[in-house]
Amino acid sequence: MSTSTVFIGGSRDVSRLSTEVRDRLNNVIKSGHRVIVGDANGVDKAVQKYLSAARYDNVTVFCSGDRPRNNLGHWRTHNVIPPKSAKGFQFYAAKDREMAREADFGLMIWDSKSVGTVLNILRLVRGGKIAVLINVPDKSTINIKSRAQWDEFLVRCPPKLLADLRERATADEWELMTENAQASLLETTLTEEHAEKEGAVAPSDDDLAATVNAALTTGDPASVVDALGNIARARGMTQVSKDTGLARESLYRSLTADGNPEFATVLKVMAALGLRLEARRTRTGEAA
Repeated sequence: MSTSTVFIGGSRDVSRLSTEVRDRLNNVIKSGHRVIVGDANGVDKAVQKYLSAARYDNVTVFCSGDRPRNNLGHWRTHNVIPPKSAKGFQFYAAKDREMAREADFGLMIWDSKSVGTVLNILRLVRGGKIAVLINVPDKSTINIKSRAQWDEFLVRCPPKLLADLRERATADEWELMTENAQASLLETTLTEEHAEKEGAVAPSDDDLAATVNAALTTGDPASVVDALGNIARARGMTQVSKDTGLARESLYRSLTADGNPEFATVLKVMAALGLRLEARRTRTGEAA
């Protein structure tokens, strides 16, 4: 049986592994897959503790810098030297990028807030690799295999997380992701309850229109542009690019809260999404 390299990571605020996570780790152990894991506290340390207790030795601990902060099983280490200019988050992100490049699959355990965990999903999917995301607070699991699924996930993220994500991601990490259709070796049999949680209903056209209208009523151009960008990514930026005749990369850059698209671009994007602006006369002194 062939083995693969599995990147396991997640949030620093998660220190206990759920039954589902342990089941997936047992599946990895049984299959003899190589595990690559980071050296941080939280999920990294909890996974290390579980694998060490299982006496599993096919593990490599990745760290940024000279030595790992945690290596509970005394496994082999892979030291990643960050660029000299890297500070704070970017210093530790160097090892995450290396793990995403080296992995065949990813298993991410998320607290629904960690930006670093979401970035690791982006890095994996951009490389044509499946990322299995276990959302601990929601007790839900999703497989993100393609750009379309990434966009669908992204549109459901809160604005604060999206803003932090854009701030931390490199320009290269925001490029169009590779479409991928491989089957997940990490998939365990889901109960109907899990399947129902995975199969959340996508927002309707009326819901999307209401989202844009709500942004318009704020009078804040950034909110309007950000709302359009979220919808465009959910629908598929490639298709929006084709429908508008505008470059995909330009749309990704401009349709963000800190973007500054021309009004003609906004109108083209709205038309491509099946939306339109409509003017109404207001009484003197009444807010538009």
